[in-house]
Amino acid sequence: MSHMLNVHKLTRRQALAAGAAALAMPFIARTAFAARELRIFTWEGYGEPQWVKPFEEKTGARAKVAYTLSVDEMFAKMQASKGSDYDVIAFDTSMFGRYIDDSLVQPIDVGKIPNAANLVPAFRQVAPIRRGDKQYGVPFAWGSIPLIYDKGAFPAAPDSWEVMWDPQYAQQMIALDDTNNYLVTVAIALGIKDPFNWTDSDFEKVKQKAIEQKGLLLTYYNGNDGGVDIFASSGIKLMLSAGEPQLPALIKRGVNAGLTIPKEGAIGWLDNWTISAGATDVDLAHAWIDVCLEKSVGAAVSDHAHYGNVTDQAANERNGYTYGDRLVWLQSPEDWNRRVKLWNEVKAS
Repeated sequence: MSHMLNVHKLTRRQALAAGAAALAMPFIARTAFAARELRIFTWEGYGEPQWVKPFEEKTGARAKVAYTLSVDEMFAKMQASKGSDYDVIAFDTSMFGRYIDDSLVQPIDVGKIPNAANLVPAFRQVAPIRRGDKQYGVPFAWGSIPLIYDKGAFPAAPDSWEVMWDPQYAQQMIALDDTNNYLVTVAIALGIKDPFNWTDSDFEKVKQKAIEQKGLLLTYYNGNDGGVDIFASSGIKLMLSAGEPQLPALIKRGVNAGLTIPKEGAIGWLDNWTISAGATDVDLAHAWIDVCLEKSVGAAVSDHAHYGNVTDQAANERNGYTYGDRLVWLQSPEDWNRRVKLWNEVKAS
């Protein structure tokens, strides 16, 4: 998510329909996983009953799912344990450089993932998840970091990110508290040609633009539920969103909300499953990824979790996830530590 993107834990998880069809995994016997536990660290919506249950039934293993609130938290926890606390994690394309360089993830054997054949063509060759001839990730879900707005205040969708610097909406706006997604969005709003490779001048422009916005925001927020709760209860008109799932969550809360991709564009994220360097059972980790690439799981990702999926294009189309050509896909930044330092300076200003 996550992302996330980033996509985070909702106020109440929406359980998907139980009783999904058993998924075949002919490459390994159930007994090989007996009494084992797979430790999964991921985003809300990525560990749902519709695929957790078939995984457990087919392997005999238990899936222990923990959820993260931000990419920063996920990396910090993985770094602290050198990956030994988790077996499988999910993060977007921009983070692979950091994880690979810090030896926190290991290469994936695609031969142990028969359902990789289900990937739609656009997600079969993703450069950021590869290092040389080794593949470190398998695509799972995608989405954006869009602008969400109150339709009562905006009968027509705002067409530019500049609306979030408009003083007339002071204290009626909130923004995602996330180093990467927030700063890249500011760079996109500024029209910086390459939002992932900044000059010294770009760093200063982004910093000043972010500080200017901070004075207009009611607050920064963490997680889908945090943004939804504040938006629904505090008269919010505009939100730098954590992703598509926030829209149905707001509508469910009675908010007449809309989602838009401004003319400058918006971040597009592509989350991938990857295997921790500290995984205790690598075959079990591959088995999890294989289950997640069932076409039925792809449909559920879009129909119920409200993300774009990588195996069922028809599900993407019926859910309106057709704006991929307007997104700026995340990449690794030129200097992650420098960006973190800048973000901390903005929040401390």
